[in-house]
Amino acid sequence: MSRPRGRPFEPGNKFGRGRPKGSRNRKAPGQALFEQHEEAVARKCILRALEGDVRALRLCLERISPARRDSYMRMKLPSIATLKDVEQANAKVVKAVGAGKITPTQGQIVSGILDSRRRVIETVELQERIEKLEQDAAAKNMRYT
Repeated sequence: MSRPRGRPFEPGNKFGRGRPKGSRNRKAPGQALFEQHEEAVARKCILRALEGDVRALRLCLERISPARRDSYMRMKLPSIATLKDVEQANAKVVKAVGAGKITPTQGQIVSGILDSRRRVIETVELQERIEKLEQDAAAKNMRYT
C-alpha cells in the first residue's frame, strides 16, 4: 500500500475513469436466481392471491417489477448568474419538454432547481440593495450632522 489514496489512476489513463454516470448497481447474488424463476413465482403468487393471500402477491410482485426510478438525464443549460439567465434556462427546459427530449417530471424537477437558484439570486441582490441603501442613509446622516 505505497500508492497514495485519491489518485489511483495515472494521468492519461482512458480506461480508469471510474464508473459511468447513471450506471446501476450490480445485481444481488439472489436476484439472478429469482429472475430464473420469476414466472413460476408470479404464477404461484397469483394462485395464492386468488385463494385470498394478497400479501404474498404484493410481496413477490414488488420484487419482480420494482417501482421505477428516474433515469439519469443530461441537459445543457447556460451559466446561471442573473435572473435573466434563470428565465432563459427555464425557457429551454419548457422547450425540451415540449419537444419530448425530457419527460414532464424531469422538467418539473429541473424547474424546481432553477426556482431555488432564482430565490438565491434574488436574496443576494436584495441584500446588496439593502446594504447600499443603509450606506447611503448613513452618508446622508453624516452630512447633516
